[in-house]
Amino acid sequence: MSTQTASYKDRHKPASSFENRQSYLENELTIMNFRRWRVHLPFRDFGIEFEDLIPALAATIGKVVMVTAMAAAFAAQFGLSPEFIAENVRYELLIAGVLFAVVFSAILNPNTNLAGTHGPMIPLIPLIAAAGGHPLALGIMVGVFGLLLSWSKGGSRLVTMTGEGVKGGLLIYLGAIGLVGQITKLEAWSSGIGMGYVSFGVIFATVVIYAYLARVKMRWLAIPLCSFLAGAVAWAMGTPFEFVTEPGLPPLSPFFWWGENTGWQMGWPELSHFVAVIPFAILAVAMWSPDFLGHRVFQELNYPKKAKGVLMNVDDTMTVCSIRQIVGSVLGGGNLASSWGTYMIPAAIAKRPIPGGALLTGVMCVLAAVLGYPMDLAMWEPVLRVALLVGVFLPLLEAGMQMVRDNQSAQSAGVCMFSCAFVNPVFGWALTMLLDNLGLIGDKERSAQLSTADRLVIPLIAFIICVGALALVGQLPGIPALL
Repeated sequence: MSTQTASYKDRHKPASSFENRQSYLENELTIMNFRRWRVHLPFRDFGIEFEDLIPALAATIGKVVMVTAMAAAFAAQFGLSPEFIAENVRYELLIAGVLFAVVFSAILNPNTNLAGTHGPMIPLIPLIAAAGGHPLALGIMVGVFGLLLSWSKGGSRLVTMTGEGVKGGLLIYLGAIGLVGQITKLEAWSSGIGMGYVSFGVIFATVVIYAYLARVKMRWLAIPLCSFLAGAVAWAMGTPFEFVTEPGLPPLSPFFWWGENTGWQMGWPELSHFVAVIPFAILAVAMWSPDFLGHRVFQELNYPKKAKGVLMNVDDTMTVCSIRQIVGSVLGGGNLASSWGTYMIPAAIAKRPIPGGALLTGVMCVLAAVLGYPMDLAMWEPVLRVALLVGVFLPLLEAGMQMVRDNQSAQSAGVCMFSCAFVNPVFGWALTMLLDNLGLIGDKERSAQLSTADRLVIPLIAFIICVGALALVGQLPGIPALL
């Protein structure tokens, strides 16, 4: 049987056959070749290794944190109780874990990243509510626009059209802003409980252990080790902590969640609600491309060059995120979907493909939802801030710096970061991609080799759509919302 037609099970070799663990993991990546929309089974089509626990743990922590933030933002606008937040987070963990992490990313299409939470949309929730938006209408419209983008292959086209310097600048900006933001929030929390020294102790210990892990090339252990250490240091310094969420299951009926007096207490949406959320839905989907771009780049930087069969398919991931958005919203969830960064980034660093960790993520999400207590631990400030620091933002910063290799890419990266800081990452990515492809900045030889569509037409359309959506909802500095 040729290596082209042999299955993963036939080509798999035990770890003892290799000189070191890294060689084994890299070989695993090169012998897998997933098929779109076909059933894949553990140990027949992919393996499950100890390293898969790392992205699964990071993804579960990140999911609890992000969905809680989003549910809390909606609850604040619609006058909903803390009990609503806790139960909706539990519900979302079940939806994400069982229906999508396992069924789609582990079994049906392992080239699709898990559908996570669209963090940049959280600050816009007050504007959505003020415009008369309905969470279900918003979710459906995001899903519809996402399907249009994925079916037109627009997502993958935009990713391949983005130059190295633009990619590097975007990753550096996202990493640096996230890094500063998480440290600031940890410091504010420790000052708020009258123990400002705790944040210094936690961050100092994190820096030391992360530097050591980088030195011995074991950064894939950063999330569990640094998070455990952060919690231990904070507890040893006298920080209070208690478990408050009891075991249980959330209501599972969509009619409960969309009732007039239960769940969201808003009833089912009307036509006016769908009209009101259109600009926000367009903006949400416009934000997907830079988000998905960063996750795909992480795989390319950490995987062997031959590992083409396990790379994330951007268009299929957009399809799954869109379906997940529609299904989750109809069921009653409060999540807005995007590519799951707290899963993909640690998985790429650990040199693991998507499906094994996706399966474990589904199990962990279900356990967290049912037991309740793990949600309290994941939401404890020292644990969650350090998990996001070492699992997402530091790797983003490092990956971006790796991509800035010469003066030309540095020029594009600098303009990208400047533009991101001026408005936001969506504006920065769209503007800099346009300038870079036109040859006004960056590699002029690359620009000359592009077709007219790739050099001007598509980047210009993307820029107009992004700026138009930002203008409609008041996200351009100094310009009031057009709505």
